Amino acid sequence: MPKQVTELPIEPGPRYLSGNEAAAEGALAAGCRFYAGYPITPSSEIMEALARDLPRRGGHFIQMEDELASISAVVGASWTGVKSMTATSGPGVSLMQECLGYAAFTETPLVVIDVQRAGPCTGQATKVGAGDIMAVKWGSHGDYQVVAFSPWSVEEMFTLTVEAFNWSERLRVPAFVLAEEATGHLRERVDLPQQVELYGRDYRPGEPPFGTAEKDGVPSMPSFGQGENLMVTGSTHDSRGFRKVEDPLVHDRLVRRLNEKVLSRSRLICRYETYNVESAELVVVAYGFTARAALKAVRLARNRGLPAGLLRLVTIWPFDRALFAGAAGRGRRFLVPEMNLGQMTELVRSAAGGSRVDSLTQVNGETIEPAAILAAIEEAF
Repeated sequence: MPKQVTELPIEPGPRYLSGNEAAAEGALAAGCRFYAGYPITPSSEIMEALARDLPRRGGHFIQMEDELASISAVVGASWTGVKSMTATSGPGVSLMQECLGYAAFTETPLVVIDVQRAGPCTGQATKVGAGDIMAVKWGSHGDYQVVAFSPWSVEEMFTLTVEAFNWSERLRVPAFVLAEEATGHLRERVDLPQQVELYGRDYRPGEPPFGTAEKDGVPSMPSFGQGENLMVTGSTHDSRGFRKVEDPLVHDRLVRRLNEKVLSRSRLICRYETYNVESAELVVVAYGFTARAALKAVRLARNRGLPAGLLRLVTIWPFDRALFAGAAGRGRRFLVPEMNLGQMTELVRSAAGGSRVDSLTQVNGETIEPAAILAAIEEAF
């Protein structure tokens, strides 16, 4: 895949940014040159920043009439050859689902920053939540894969936005940054890098845009205007993009490749951090803003002689089941605190091989405090 190291027009030294501001900076650093969106709390600061800064970088910003139009514009812009994105929250993700499925099936690179709030429906627009984990993966019908990251800091709002663009372009998939209101509005001191590694989509003139000889291959991606005979359809299609809706072999081969091109690279995509896991009898599995509280709780538990550890998931999708392989044989138990009713807990249970997995849930629009996680750790022992 094409890779380049890009120097950024950023003054050296510390800056105080909110998570949403850092995400906008990350998008610009990644080479985003098109944004279409509709204002929605708590992500609107991303839109405001890009409305101001994208035109200065030679990009284009457009406020659409709703989220359906926004994601459709992002798909169209991506096929002109530019890195494209939108930012939204849970209600917007719900409205975008049909077009996200279209993007997955047509192998259209794009990035969605989802600053989650308390749902369902309109919910608590200004309150925190983490209930969109399953929605971004399973919200559209059929079998397909996405890439999704969960930042826990302002710095990661920057770095994981760059990472989302890189994997989206490399694999031709929708990629998500699953932030939460607390992270989006958190303000911290950060030192932004002076350069970043960027990946672009791979265009090989004359090669089929929707098929490869490999079962997990990523096809060449031309753009409109490059002279290719290009057809983009959400119906079942062959390697050249022509509809083949009656051919079971074509459909089977296409859907399997769409999934395998991500799953076969899951060890490269999946990122995580561990704290005291090697000597832990109880491992707290956390992600996003909740992982900050979980780390403090684990440290307090250690101070009290309780052998607890933390596994922080940075990558949510694809889900790394191998992290939990053999846990039962090592006598480990798991505790999963999250600001939903156990969405990650079910994934951990499915991968933990019979190990005990406890769930600590909170859906009141507030962040989970370290004391609540510490109490759950003490109860488990």
